Amino acid sequence: VWTFGLTIFQTGNGCVFFQDGAAKVTCMAWSYNNAKFAVCTVDRVVLLYDEHGERRDKFSTKPADAKYGRKSYMVKGMAFSPDSTKIAIGQTDNIIYVYKIGEEWGDKKVICNKFIQTSAVTCLLWPAENIIVFGLAEGKVRLANTKTNKSSTIYGTDSFVVSLTSNVSGKGILSGHADGTIVRYFFDDEGSGESQGKLVTHPCPPYALTWASSSIVAAGCDKKIIAYGKEGHIIQTFDYSRDPSEKEFTTAVTSPGGQSVVIGSYDRLRVLNWSPRRSAWEEAKPKEIAHLYTITALAWKRDGSRLCAGTLCGGVEQFDCCLRRSIYKNKFEMTYVGPSQVIVKNLSTGTRVVLKSHYGYEIDEVKILGKERYLVAHTSDTLLLGDLNSNKLSEVAWQGSGGNEKFFFDNENVCMIFNAGELTLVEYGSNEILGSVRTEFMNPHLISVRINERRQRGMEENKRLAYLIDIKTIAAVDLVGGYNIGTISHDSKIDWLELNETGHKLLFRDKKMRLQLYDIQSSTKTTILNYCSYVQWVPGSDVVVAQNRNSLCIWYNNDAPERVTMFPLKGDIVNLERSNGKTEVIVAEGVNTVSYTLDEGLIEFGTAIDDGDYSRAAAFLETLEMSTETEAMWKTLSRLALEAKQLHIAERCFSALGHVSKARFLHETNEIADQVAKEYGGDGTDYYQVRARLAMLEKNYKLAEMIFLEQNAVEEAMEMYQELHMWEECIVVAEAKGHPAVEKLRRGYYQWLLDTQQEEKAGEVQESQGEHLAAVGLYLRAGLPARAARLAMARDLLLANGDVINRITTALIKGELYEQAGDLFETIRNPQKALECYCKGCAFLKAVELARVAFPAEVLKLEEAWGDHLVQQKQLDAAINHYIEARCSVKAIEAALGARQWKKAIYILDSQEKRIAVKYYPRIAQHYAALQEFQIAEELFIKGDRPKDAIDMYTQAGLWEQAHKLATKCMRQEDVSVLYITQAQEMEKQGKYKEAERLYITVEEPDLAITMYKKCKMYDEMIRLVAKYHKDLLSDTHLHLGKELATEGRLQEAEYHYLEAKEWKATVNMYRVNDMWEDAYRVAKAHGGANSYKHVTYLWAKSLGGEAAVKLLNKFGLLEMAIDHAADNGVFDFAFELARLSLKQKTPEIHLKYAMFLEDEGKFEEAESEFIKAGKPKEAVLMFVHNQNWDAAQRVAEAHDPDSVADVLVGQARFAFEQKEFQKAEAFLLRAQRPELAVKYYKEAGMWSDALRTCKEYVPSRLEVLQEEYDKEAAKKGTRGVEGMLEQARQWEQAGEYARAVDCYLKIQDPSNSQLMEKCWLKVRLRHWALGIWAGVSGAQTLGVGLRTGQREGRALRGSDTGRWGSGQGSPGLRHWVLGYGQGRGRQGSPGIRHWALGYGRGRGRQGSPGIRHWALGYGRGSGQGSLELRHWVLGYGQGRGRQGSLGIRHWVLGYGRGRGRQGSPGIRHWALGIRTGSLSLIHVGSGWLSRHLCPQDVVAAKLSISLLRHTELIPADKAFYEAGTAAKAVGWENMAFIFLNRFLDLTDAIEEGTLDALDHVDFQNTDIPFEVPLPAHQHVAEATREEIRDWVLTMSMDQRLEQVLPRDERDTYEASLVAASTGVCSLPCLLTGYPVLRNKVEFKQPGKEANKDTWNKFLMAVKTSHSPVCQDVLKFIGQWSGGLPSSSFSFQ
Repeated sequence: VWTFGLTIFQTGNGCVFFQDGAAKVTCMAWSYNNAKFAVCTVDRVVLLYDEHGERRDKFSTKPADAKYGRKSYMVKGMAFSPDSTKIAIGQTDNIIYVYKIGEEWGDKKVICNKFIQTSAVTCLLWPAENIIVFGLAEGKVRLANTKTNKSSTIYGTDSFVVSLTSNVSGKGILSGHADGTIVRYFFDDEGSGESQGKLVTHPCPPYALTWASSSIVAAGCDKKIIAYGKEGHIIQTFDYSRDPSEKEFTTAVTSPGGQSVVIGSYDRLRVLNWSPRRSAWEEAKPKEIAHLYTITALAWKRDGSRLCAGTLCGGVEQFDCCLRRSIYKNKFEMTYVGPSQVIVKNLSTGTRVVLKSHYGYEIDEVKILGKERYLVAHTSDTLLLGDLNSNKLSEVAWQGSGGNEKFFFDNENVCMIFNAGELTLVEYGSNEILGSVRTEFMNPHLISVRINERRQRGMEENKRLAYLIDIKTIAAVDLVGGYNIGTISHDSKIDWLELNETGHKLLFRDKKMRLQLYDIQSSTKTTILNYCSYVQWVPGSDVVVAQNRNSLCIWYNNDAPERVTMFPLKGDIVNLERSNGKTEVIVAEGVNTVSYTLDEGLIEFGTAIDDGDYSRAAAFLETLEMSTETEAMWKTLSRLALEAKQLHIAERCFSALGHVSKARFLHETNEIADQVAKEYGGDGTDYYQVRARLAMLEKNYKLAEMIFLEQNAVEEAMEMYQELHMWEECIVVAEAKGHPAVEKLRRGYYQWLLDTQQEEKAGEVQESQGEHLAAVGLYLRAGLPARAARLAMARDLLLANGDVINRITTALIKGELYEQAGDLFETIRNPQKALECYCKGCAFLKAVELARVAFPAEVLKLEEAWGDHLVQQKQLDAAINHYIEARCSVKAIEAALGARQWKKAIYILDSQEKRIAVKYYPRIAQHYAALQEFQIAEELFIKGDRPKDAIDMYTQAGLWEQAHKLATKCMRQEDVSVLYITQAQEMEKQGKYKEAERLYITVEEPDLAITMYKKCKMYDEMIRLVAKYHKDLLSDTHLHLGKELATEGRLQEAEYHYLEAKEWKATVNMYRVNDMWEDAYRVAKAHGGANSYKHVTYLWAKSLGGEAAVKLLNKFGLLEMAIDHAADNGVFDFAFELARLSLKQKTPEIHLKYAMFLEDEGKFEEAESEFIKAGKPKEAVLMFVHNQNWDAAQRVAEAHDPDSVADVLVGQARFAFEQKEFQKAEAFLLRAQRPELAVKYYKEAGMWSDALRTCKEYVPSRLEVLQEEYDKEAAKKGTRGVEGMLEQARQWEQAGEYARAVDCYLKIQDPSNSQLMEKCWLKVRLRHWALGIWAGVSGAQTLGVGLRTGQREGRALRGSDTGRWGSGQGSPGLRHWVLGYGQGRGRQGSPGIRHWALGYGRGRGRQGSPGIRHWALGYGRGSGQGSLELRHWVLGYGQGRGRQGSLGIRHWVLGYGRGRGRQGSPGIRHWALGIRTGSLSLIHVGSGWLSRHLCPQDVVAAKLSISLLRHTELIPADKAFYEAGTAAKAVGWENMAFIFLNRFLDLTDAIEEGTLDALDHVDFQNTDIPFEVPLPAHQHVAEATREEIRDWVLTMSMDQRLEQVLPRDERDTYEASLVAASTGVCSLPCLLTGYPVLRNKVEFKQPGKEANKDTWNKFLMAVKTSHSPVCQDVLKFIGQWSGGLPSSSFSFQ
């Protein structure tokens, strides 16, 4: 897909528009560097534009001959040179001009070449440097060479050349001709093997001809586009001949990558794109532009980003060619101008790099790596790399590796690619892989590459690599030649290496911090520093800088590594910098940075040497004092100067070094060279004498001789040898050249040898000259008699000279050369002397041969002597035969044995006597035993009388059967056993346990073998034997061994034995003890039960603790199980820890289990806490109930589980019943609201009266059923039933249930016991009289009937009389007795009381005495007695159980309420009125006393005291307000307490002043507390108490939080007021508190009597639980006062 951006260049006369007429653009061209664009117009002017389309320059072309004028030609072809500095112009006037346009805009345009042709130039290319290819009208295709300024014909045809194009690489060309012929020609076929010459004939002239990467595309006037293959076959045809809008195709161009072709026609551009997948051309959407008329020229920018089209009217269209564009990291723009070409533009600098695949492969994503300097891109088969700074690009073959390559850009010259263990090096700018090696160590510190970093003399290319083959081996490779130049093996791991810049030296460091220097050329390795922490080559030199602990070490000359310069350091080297002629080592010393400057002169010396500037090096060394470093540098310079033939410098070096002889020799040589140079020119070093002397200096004398002889300087060569005393070489030269002084030389040589005492050499000379006698004399003088004897034996003349022979033999014997003397004696036929000499010289062969001839009798002696000699010489093998020849059998046997010739020894022994042979057979037998030839050995042992040794042999060989067979054959059984056991013990000592075992087993002693193995701790063998011989003990043995091995720490072996013994638990425990939990888990899982490994995992986690334990348990999925297990086993800390870290929801469960554990341990308080934390307070309650800790149970229940309170109470009640504490039990059950259980328990205990009483009070619905049960029970018991009934009646009577007591007494029927019946009737009469006040006549009649039935008439009359009295008609005396019954209280009641009471009883209605009023109204006035009387009268009649209470008063109060009374005194009326109006002051007084008596701090008491304030007209006001205030203060109602006590203080002040006028009533507005009250006569509160109250009120008045306002309720009225302030509605007072009853009320049977439900329930609870008679009396009084109590189905809610 192509996107086109349209731009119109300025052409013609500066006009941006097309011209009106035909003014076609004849040709166009882009420069190779993409910076210039040239357009040639019809007026033959070349316009130059920059890459942005701005015209920067122009120049006019010129005709071949000016006389024809400027319009005599047309420009048909134009092309830039490859360096973009020249333009070639092809013209129709038969000429080609080459213009040099320069590199900059505005440079002068000059013609640098011109090529005149024989016909018009029709088209032109410039594909390569200095080569221009062009076509001519005559059909030739020619080549012009700009370097030689000559042109030549490449090939010729007979048809006009209409088009010319090149392939993508520029190495081949195509020409199209007017007859349709297309011809191909290669400068270099690049290995393609494609043919040259005529390729194909196109149907029409191929004016539009291109050579793409995959095919050739041609088009022309037939409106067809045809794509041809590489050998001319048609691949595709695009036929537009039937398209009326299409015109002929005029020109075509291919993209730089060869992937696209654009063909121009009339006003249309057709685009073809090559599809590699389909291997075919695909046509893109054509670009149509109206009114172009004809596209005359096309030019594609070399980077592929622009396409320009020239038109018939002089316009140029520029199109942006782009497949896609992307921005890389906001720093680079990637423009994909073709599948195989990408332009990378640096957005900050504007520089561009064209990345192109030369093979036409499609480029994948381009990456910029290595500090945004290097390009990396992949194609399907190649890898593209580039350096953006140097613009060097590379494309190398690369098979796809999935993008797993790692690129390293540490070296500026080469990219290192690491992939799958292979290191590949690619040099930037090269399209070949530089090198590839196998290594696993891809670290920049372990690879060193040097690419031409310092040029050296004689080396064009220097590319070297050092890398690690393995961690201890370095390889050095020459990348140019591709061969290994060194392998360094080291004894320690290598952690750093680097080549020097020339690649000749290698530094590397190992893990032991040792620094090594390796010379690659000499293959020498030197340790130059220990404890090396830093090392680096100085850039641009071979100087080494390193750090050793606190020392800076510098090697200025690494050819002498022992020469090191050291400086002390205080820090660490961090960097090395060299710039501006200065080299500095940067050292970090703490927070400071210090630089140490190196000796630049010494560094300069190395640089001068490398540069070959030896004069500069010598001049530098002249400035230095002589030192070890300087001396080494002088040596280096001398060697290099000699190699470079700079002899003066070499002479100076040797002088400096003190080598005087070499310096002198070179001085002479330099004089010769200087003389020659003066005469013949040059430097004289090539003169033969100079070359010869240099060869002599190097001790290459043959070379020097050759140089002299080449110049025919024989004398000089001879002189050289004579100076060196090399006479032989000198004589050879003289003889070779026929020099006349040969003889003189020889004489001189002989004399010199004699003078220098070289007699041997002189003898050789005389011998060579035939002077044998003189030679013999010289040899003898030289101490060489053997050589003289050899010469004498070779010359008969000398043998005949006895004197000479005597001299020689004497010298030979003196020199102990006996054999040579013997030879000489034998030669002169003196056998006796010869034999003696042979014997002395041990030449026995010659002696025996001589003796056989001359002295046969001596042969045997000589053979024996020869054998002895051979034995001495350790040649025993050779001695055997000589002993046999000498018939010395014993010596022969010894020699055979010594020579290990066993068969020969046996052969000799078999022929000997037994006494001799018997001692030798065992030695031979041992040999055969060692060879495991046991049968032969056995025979030999038997022959040698050593059967025991044979048995031992078999035993050691493990052949127990053979050994035993032999032993039994040769020994007794007991001896065999003893022998075997002894032998076995010996084997055991030697560690040969297998052999010992076999011996023990052979004699059936396996237990000894087992013991042996146990002692040696060879448990496997021990087990094997136990399994074989004692199977029943195998498990015990395994277990025992397991314990032993575990003790020794050999746990794996112990595990095996434990498991074999089926004791996997012991194995687990062993591993657990040793903290080897993985093994414990493994064993438990493999061998334990289903849950055993879980238990091990739990213990493992417990040992870890914390997060580690949680992770472990989660890993095995056992976390929850572990928590449960820990809790079940009492490990609660661990369980809590696990739950806290992972499963918080399990925490309550753990708390519960912990609580149960603590309960079992008896730690109840801690258990209580855990039960509560577990959210199970009921369990805590039950725990305390079980342990009968009722208080704790009650406390926990009330605080945490109110529903359990009842259960606690029931439990207490059950316990109390068991303890016979029935009242307490009943109270608990009533508090628990379980009266039916009380009834049940009483019934079960046979306490029917209590059961009936309880049932009546609390479960009245079941009373009849219970009564029936009781009656049945009584009937069953008979007499015992009467006694039970009597007891029940007494209990009823004691409980005050007189009606029930009467019923019980009436049910007693026992005619046989008249005394009992009489007592019962008397009880009935008395109680019936007491109850008869209300029951009237009916009771008397009932009693009378009963008595008549009992035949007791008199008593019946008395009963009737009593009944009449009850109805107001009885005798006064009896009435008086009854009313006076209660006067026995310790003092007599006042007459007024009695009179009032009698009067009331009679209904007289007269005024009572003042005492009554005083008593009734005098509550709290300080008399004490009055207060007590009132309480006793109203409430206290039941206090004195056992004596009658003030029953009359009680009846009077009750009766007054029912309207029975008559008018009394005003005081009484006033009091009675208060009762009748509902104020119930008396009840409040009594109830208040009761509340204070039971619960002094109760809120009810406070409310009672506050309610009484509305009755301050009846009771003393100061006392009322004091008690209300203190009660409010006690319960924390500070606002009300402050107001009431403040009022109290005001009242006390008023009492003292005697008037109430000063009282302020503002606090009590809208309340029912009266303002007008009687002024108390005196203070009712003590002075000290009043002061305390005053202080408290004063203190509270300062409290800002205090509000001086009475509390209000929902009516917006003071909460204790009965009358609502806003509505005036009056509420009924609560019977108990006096507060208004607003809601949740309890209604009594008598209308107008109510109580707050909550208060009433609390009161009932107090009554039930206290068992106080006072409480019972109050409750009864209220019941009778209010017409009966509410239903007993009360609620405590």
